[in-house]
Parts: sequence; structure tokens; C-alpha cells
Amino acid sequence: MALNFPNPVRSFDAGRSCVSFWGSDASLEITFQIEMDALRKLGSGINDSQAQVLDVFDRNRDTILKAAANAYARHRASYHRLTPADF
Repeated sequence: MALNFPNPVRSFDAGRSCVSFWGSDASLEITFQIEMDALRKLGSGINDSQAQVLDVFDRNRDTILKAAANAYARHRASYHRLTPADF
């Protein structure tokens, strides 16, 4: 089965400077985090407020999920952290 993202939940984590989200491959849950710098690349001029960060994530969800799928295809691990280099 291929990686998919049936769960639209995403979570801002100020302590880790990222947004976390999850995908699944059959019965496996795959954890993804996208770094703040990668989100800034997608939405220039954002600050670190939860509302703005999640808004940038939501507006760029398709791009982020594509990058997550590419990262997972390169290395089928249960955790991936997306950086600006992934975009």
C-alpha cells in the first residue's frame, strides 16, 4: 500500500520549531515534521505565531504532502523531518 494522509490534523510545536503531521502506509503511522525555516520558505514574512504558521501549512498542504511522500519514498522510515532543502 502507498503512503497516504487520511488524517488532516497538524500540530504546531514551538519547542521543536516545527509543525507535526502524520501519514500512514497500510497499518504503519508515519510521523512528519516540517521545520519553521521550510515553512518560512513557503510563506515568506511569517512570524512564529501559531495562527500564521498553521495558515502557511494549510495554504501549502499539497506541496508539503508531496515533499513528505518524496522523503518517505527515498527512505521508508517511521519519522521524517522536512527542511528547506526538501522544497
